[in-house]
Amino acid sequence: MDSDPSQIPVEPIPFEHGLANFAQSLARGRAKIVAIGSSTTAGDGKIKPYPERLLSLLQAQYPKGRITMVNQGVGGQEAPIELERFDTDVIAEKPDLVIWQVGTNAVWQRLDHNPPPPSFDETCRAIRDGLVKLRDETQADLILMDLQYVPAVLTPAKKDKAMAMVSAISELAQDAGVNVFRRFAFMKGLHQVEQVSFDRMVDPNDEHRLHDSDWATQRVAWAVKLAIVDAVDKEWSSAAATNG
Repeated sequence: MDSDPSQIPVEPIPFEHGLANFAQSLARGRAKIVAIGSSTTAGDGKIKPYPERLLSLLQAQYPKGRITMVNQGVGGQEAPIELERFDTDVIAEKPDLVIWQVGTNAVWQRLDHNPPPPSFDETCRAIRDGLVKLRDETQADLILMDLQYVPAVLTPAKKDKAMAMVSAISELAQDAGVNVFRRFAFMKGLHQVEQVSFDRMVDPNDEHRLHDSDWATQRVAWAVKLAIVDAVDKEWSSAAATNG
């Protein structure tokens, strides 16, 4: 499942697991999503972040369902600090679906950053503990969103660590039986298959070449929507077959 998308237009790699709780909640007419993460989730500059875009796309897809989105992103944070917020910012919201965008700042932030980034192992441990906590204390379906494919994490000094983090997130999700939105692979497909330049994919106002542009953010939101809709359709089809 780590192969890059290869068709044009590039589409996301499908989820490996269903979204049973979210699909059931949608069928009942009401569903809540909590998005937690760093600047991709919170938004950076004047670019509207993906959660609000995703909400609009899902509302259009499911006009009879009342879908709410709680955006709990905080720019610059990483898994250990986000985990400390789970009780108040995620679990208390009683979500049907949690999207946890994670891993970028542990790769990108410099060691002299204040506060310094967590180590690779600290980040992985926090993701593992977070997935267990969400499994034990919520009924929510879970999606991990991995790194963006952008110049800031593809430098000679960062690329190997970025690739290792993508692999680690995939392995942690597999161990926990949860889905990954493989943003790194999707955006790599945009760049290498659709031949979209980094100048179009990266926020032109970001001197670090880290944050997605308005165009790329919309494509990512669209791709998350496609993956969610595919998983929901499979759940509904399975339920219909069982009940039929």
